[in-house]
This record gives sequence, structure tokens and C-alpha cells, in this order.
Amino acid sequence: MKARFEEIVTTWERLCELNKLPTKKVTNNAIDHIDEICRRFIAASSFVMVASHGSDGRLDLSPKGDPAGFVAVLDEKTLAIPDRIGNNRLDTFENLLAHPEVGLLFIIPGHEHTLRVSGKGWIVHDSSLQSKFKVNGRAPNVVLVVSVEEAFMHCPKCMIRSSFWDYGLWPVELDVASFAESKLIHEALSKKRPPENASPHRR
Repeated sequence: MKARFEEIVTTWERLCELNKLPTKKVTNNAIDHIDEICRRFIAASSFVMVASHGSDGRLDLSPKGDPAGFVAVLDEKTLAIPDRIGNNRLDTFENLLAHPEVGLLFIIPGHEHTLRVSGKGWIVHDSSLQSKFKVNGRAPNVVLVVSVEEAFMHCPKCMIRSSFWDYGLWPVELDVASFAESKLIHEALSKKRPPENASPHRR
């Protein structure tokens, strides 16, 4: 990797030489709980991304979506996220068995700033809690419960620069494979080159 680039930054001191340090206004923005501002944001959010890391050192970023308010604030230090039926890969939960640390990024459609939350995640099987997340009479098998350690609003600059919510700038045609096409291609490749030391559900 090093031969491809002029420099690989490997120390904090060098990183500071190349970048401005954040102001106190930015660094003091984080809190250790879910306050009323965060609570209202979570209640309006229909999409959250969950970051975790496994015993193999790999990082995972899993999207979760449901009608706005699907993530419950149990108290100022605790969030609960239902696990809906999907592809059954269980990547996040497998990672939590080894490392409980998780990061969450909440997004509200049309909203330019986001909410970042980090803490410890737990795989909870509790009938009373599960029943609160019933959809069409069916409760999730387990619930991801997050013990909050840090929360802060992320500035909207990335959304503004990307014109993420500007419908007029959305591409009409993309040279991107459909989900079905990508699945067929990847399945064909995986049969030729089966992954080594993979978990049973990671096919």
C-alpha cells in the first residue's frame, strides 16, 4: 500500500499537521445520554445504520429501516432496535458476541443533519420488550438494545455537498447493477472462490 502513495499518515502529530483541529464548540457537542433533542430526532427517523466489528477484525455496517419512530428510547441511556426478518446473515449480532461496541447513524429523509450515537450493544430476548415491536401481529425474535455512551448531532455539510435530498439532481440512469443482477453474479463468483474461515451464515 505504501508504495502506491506519497505518504501514509501513521501518527496523531502528523495528522494534526495536515488538518485543522476542531473547535471547542464542536468537541463539546457530545453528550453521554439521549436528551430531548436526540429523542425527538430518533422519533422522526425511519432509517439507522449500525456499525460493529467482529472477532476477525472486520467491520460491518448494517442498515435498519421501518416507519419513523421504530427505534424506541427506553430511557436516557438505553435504545431498543427491533430485528426484522431479512437475509438472516446475523452479522451484527455475531459481532456483538465478541465485541459489544456499536455505532449508530440516524437519518431523517429530507433532513440535512444526522444523529450519531455510540455505546454497547446487547442481544435481548425478552417477551415483554419484543411485544412492543409487533408488526402485523408478529414480534421480532430478538431486539438490539444499546447502552448509550455518546450522542451528538453531525453537521449537515456532507448532505449539502452531495445534494443528497435534491430530487432535481438525482441521476435518471445509472450504470449500476440491479440487486437481483448483483446477487446472481456474486453467487456465481462465490461458488468459484468459496470464502475461507467464513461463519456458517456468511455465504
